[in-house]
Amino acid sequence: MTDKIKIDVVSDVVCPWCIIGYKRLEKAISELGIEDKIELEWQPFELNPLMPEEGENVREHIANKYGASPEDQKQSQERLSQFGEELGFNFDYFEDMKIVNTRDAHVLLDYANEQGKQTELNMRLIESYFSERKDVSDREVLEKALKEVGLNADEAMKRLDEDDARYKVASQENYWQSLGVSSVPT
Repeated sequence: MTDKIKIDVVSDVVCPWCIIGYKRLEKAISELGIEDKIELEWQPFELNPLMPEEGENVREHIANKYGASPEDQKQSQERLSQFGEELGFNFDYFEDMKIVNTRDAHVLLDYANEQGKQTELNMRLIESYFSERKDVSDREVLEKALKEVGLNADEAMKRLDEDDARYKVASQENYWQSLGVSSVPT
């Protein structure tokens, strides 16, 4: 039997629980020895599609959106950091960390999927954001990530200014939302 099991992971590159969920999935697939039987595709979900270009301080954003106190946020970040450490991922939370708009990242992830490097780019962007304190809405950061995973950055970056590419991502997001996806990871 040559058919692979396709797993669609609806995710955002600035969602800490998405990387925890993926790392757990990756571990389970490895423990079962079925890496060659799985086809994984990342599907777009923007946690904050209306986020302005300059972003917003994470602490302020979480307090406003979820009503979480500074103490609650600190406990959550400590718990995420512990889970990350157990799974081989480093969360580097810092005082001025910003939540940013991720539409451009999703456009580039769609491009990377066409090139067979979607997981590599997704992981690079997540690491850039959570482990390296990078702004994954910044086009220079995105271009560097593309190059680091061996993609044609010039070709990919042109997609960011193409209405069709942006519409495709919006359509994909709408599709998953129409199926009931309202939060991530899913």
